[in-house]
Formats: sequence, structure tokens, C-alpha cells
Amino acid sequence: MKSTLNQDHKLFKKIAPYFLAYPWHLAATLALLILTKLTNLGVPILIKQIINSFNNLSQSDQLIMLPLWLIIAYGACRFLAYLFDEICGWIFAHVTERTLQAISLDVFRHIFNLSLTFHLNRQGGRLHREIDRGTRGIRSLVSYSLYRIFPTFLEIGIVLTWLLTQYRVWYAVVVLIALVLYISYTFLVTEWRGHFRRKMNELDTQVSQNTYDSLLNYETIKYSGNEELEAQRYSNQLKELSIATIKNDRSLSALDFGQQFIIAVSLVVILTLAALDIRDKNISLGDFVLINSLMLQLYTPLVFLGVMYREIRQALTDTARLFELLDEKVDIQDNSNAIELHTKSPNIRFENIHFSYDNKRKILKGISFNVPAGTTTAIVGQSGSGKSTLTKLLFRFYDVQNGNIYINDVNIKNISQNSLRKHMAVVAQDTVLFNDTLAYNIRYGKPDASEDEYIAAAQAADLHTFAQHLSHTYNTIVGERGLKLSGGEKQRVAIARALLKQAPILILDEATSALDSKTEYAIQEAFHRLSLNRTTIVIAHRLSTITHAEQIIVMDKGSIVEVGTHQELLDKNGIYAHMWAVQSRKVKKL
Repeated sequence: MKSTLNQDHKLFKKIAPYFLAYPWHLAATLALLILTKLTNLGVPILIKQIINSFNNLSQSDQLIMLPLWLIIAYGACRFLAYLFDEICGWIFAHVTERTLQAISLDVFRHIFNLSLTFHLNRQGGRLHREIDRGTRGIRSLVSYSLYRIFPTFLEIGIVLTWLLTQYRVWYAVVVLIALVLYISYTFLVTEWRGHFRRKMNELDTQVSQNTYDSLLNYETIKYSGNEELEAQRYSNQLKELSIATIKNDRSLSALDFGQQFIIAVSLVVILTLAALDIRDKNISLGDFVLINSLMLQLYTPLVFLGVMYREIRQALTDTARLFELLDEKVDIQDNSNAIELHTKSPNIRFENIHFSYDNKRKILKGISFNVPAGTTTAIVGQSGSGKSTLTKLLFRFYDVQNGNIYINDVNIKNISQNSLRKHMAVVAQDTVLFNDTLAYNIRYGKPDASEDEYIAAAQAADLHTFAQHLSHTYNTIVGERGLKLSGGEKQRVAIARALLKQAPILILDEATSALDSKTEYAIQEAFHRLSLNRTTIVIAHRLSTITHAEQIIVMDKGSIVEVGTHQELLDKNGIYAHMWAVQSRKVKKL
């Protein structure tokens, strides 16, 4: 329990600065909450006065106007209580929304600063769910603690003070004992039923994740004819979730039963005390009604205390997970003295690079080579030889364990990541698009590009004719991950995006692997024009696409085994020449 309280305290310390950025709003909210509760207390007090006034009418006709004014005051009190509460909500809604916006933005930015390893190890659906739950958790935390828990205990304090000052001490004692029993029972039972709630949430997250994966892999499911398999898996998960939900609901019923029993007994005891005092003429009939009204006014929000406590505990759990994401270490960070890169003629140098994703398998073993400014260097080799890893290191998705990478003799660790990546355009083997328009996906390389600019890039990528035949041309939605486009069409979008960016460093990672021969030839012509005066690195499987390169590097098992031009490597009659011969035979067979 102490550990939980410490964790909650740490969490509130993390959340507090976001809210304390609005001190005047908080002060106004607190003042209005106090006014609301004081005004609420005035409502039953005025009811008492009205009843007593009617009870005294027979004694003097001069009092006949008094109830009218009391009735007006009663209506005014009810209206003011509502008004103060609404104004309080208006004011704090501003704080809540701005706070949620700030936290969500911080989390969003932080997640994109985390390493590629983090994202490869996370499930997208689960991560999205945790962020969504975390932001909703903060909203619930604020809503229940500020608008329910704090006002409830404020009202308890006001009512107990009134009972102590106006009536015998036993009224306050009964109320206090009932409250202690009620709150203790609520907390104990809520903690007991917590595992039912956690199990239900865990299964809910699992169902959500698996549903997301199934929808994401729609084509794979259709190709395999496994629709019924997925439906059966979904059905089994829903059954488990249903069982957990029923257990959770039954435990809630047990909580409600005990709460209502405590409330009923305490009301019987306190109203019996009031009835005895009326008999002894210690209090009036109006006092009896006042005491009953105060108890009902007090117990009404307490009925939801179990729900509030449960929701707050759940909100704390969800919010803690959100802040755990914020606490995730950013592996790749800019140096405090990182510089901005400004060059139109970059020279790239890899120097004795050693790298591994884990200790079990070394990917790169002492790689060294130079890419002169304005030239094209192609890197070839079998799958798993480390070709694409080199580009990931150049982008600083990872940092090397040993060795250095330089651009114009400046270590990339001393260059800000933002400016480094702005100087590079990439066309990857696996092109993933946003579920937006074709134009949006092309312009992602240069968000402020004009229509003429992105259309020119599309033309250079041999995409314009295709776009003209779409139902809404460049405003056509391409679907999630570009599902509505073929592999070749998606790759041409990526090529157009890279062309539009016009970065001085161009990286082509199997950039034409999904294109037919005719389109590949047209794209290669565009690449030749684009590569002029640019430093280009080409990761290639088809050797026919890199014969023009000034330098070809052949890799095998994480090491460089051959370097030269296309003709020089053929003359060596080594690994490259063997790869060329194998691919040439395949072409002839076709």
C-alpha cells in the first residue's frame, strides 16, 4: 500500500507542473467550488426555515409574507449553486484541455525521438491504445478528483461542522462512523475487485490489438482463405472478455449492496435521533427535514465513491503508463554542441564501422569506404550482409559501437539529427504511405511544395499518367499504408517524394525492386538526372541498375570483399562477377 502511495505521489508530481501553468484558473476554480458547496448547504437550511415559517403562521398573520421571500431565496440558492458549478466547469475545461494537449504533444514528440529498436519491439495497436487510455486517464483523474472527490470531502467537512455547531454531538458522531465504515468498505472491496477490472482491461487490449493486426493484414488473410480462422480466434477472445466483464459486473453489485446497507442503517439511526429530539422539543420539524436533506445530499455523491475510487485507480494506472512512455530513454540524442549541417556538396566517409543489434550476432565488421561528393556508390551483396544497416547508421537511427561516420569531415554525432536528415532523401524497398491523398504523400518530401512542383516530381517519377486516370487524380485517397496502390505505384510515389525533396544526399534502398522493366528504365533515367551533383548511395539487388556507378562495394557477412567499377569487378572474376553471371542467365531464360 505504501509503495502504491509513493507511486501515486510521484505521478502527481509529474502531472502537477502542467496544471500549475494556470494558477489563476486553479484559484478561481477552487473559490467557485467552495461557493457551490456553501450555496448547496443553504438550500436545505432555507427549506427548514420555510417549513418552520408555515408551522408558525397560525400564531401571527404578519408572518404570511416570510415564506414567499424564503421561497425566492431557496430558488436563488439552487440557481446560484448551478451557476457557480457551471462557471467552474467552463474555467477548468480550459485548463484540462490545454493540459491534455500539452501532455499528448510531449508524448507524441518523445515517441518519435525514441530509437528504431523501441518501435520495432512495440506493437502499434497496443502503443496507440496506451496513449489513448493515458490521455483519457488524465481527464478522468481531473474529473473525479476535482469535481467529485474534493467537493464530496469538502461537503462532508461543511456538514459535520454544521451538525456539531447546531445539534447534539451524536449527530456528527453517527455521520462520522457511517462515513468511516462506508469509505473503508468501499476501498477494501474496490481493491479486492481490482484484479477483475485489470483482467478485463488486459483482454480488451488484446482483442483490440488482434483486431488491429487482422485488419492490417487483410490481404494476407484473404490470400490464405483464413477468414473463418480469424473469426474463430476473435470469437474466442470475445468469450474470454465477456466472462471477465460479467465477473467484474458481479463484483460491482457486491460493492453497491454493502454501500446501500451502510447508508440505510445510518439514515435510520440519525433520523431516529432527530425524531426523539422532536418529541423532547429540542429541535423543530424543519430541523428534521434539514437533517434528512443533509444526509441525502451527503450520501448521494458517496454512492458513486466506489466507482470514483475505481476509476481514479484505473486512471492512475493508465496515466502512469503514459508517463512511463515519457520516461523511456532516448538512445540517440544530439550533443549539446551539435551543429547545423549546411552543404550542397557532401562527402561521406565510413571509418572502421563495427555494429550489432545485439551481442549474439555482429552485423558490420570494420567497414571503411568513402563516397566522394557528387558521385554514386552502389552497395551490393547477399541478404543479411549489412547493406541496409549502413543507411540506418547514416540516418542515425542507431549509433555505431565502434568507428565513425563523417560528412565533410564532421562526425555525424556532432550534427543535429534534424539538419542531418533534411540533407537526405531516401527511397526504401518497402514503401509505406499515409492514409491520405496522393498529393499529400508526394508533398511529404517538401510539405510547402506548390502544385506545379509536386506534379513535376510525379512526372519525373513516371507517376503523372497514372494519377490522371484516378477518380480524383491527385486528391485520391490511397488507403491505409497505401493499400489501394500496387507495389510499383507505391514505390513511384516514394521516388516522386524523394525527387521533390531535392536533398544533396540521395539513398536508394532497392528503389526499383517492384517496377517492371519499362518503368524501371524510365525511373533510372530520372535517377541519373537527379544524381547529378548529388552524393548517391544505392543499395541494389539488380546489378543491371548500378552499372553506371562510379564505385561498387560488394559486401558479404558484414565485411567488404570487393570494391571497384562494374567493369573492374567483372575483370576480377570474383563474387560480383559470379552474381552478374547468375542474374544474366536468369534474364536470358526469361
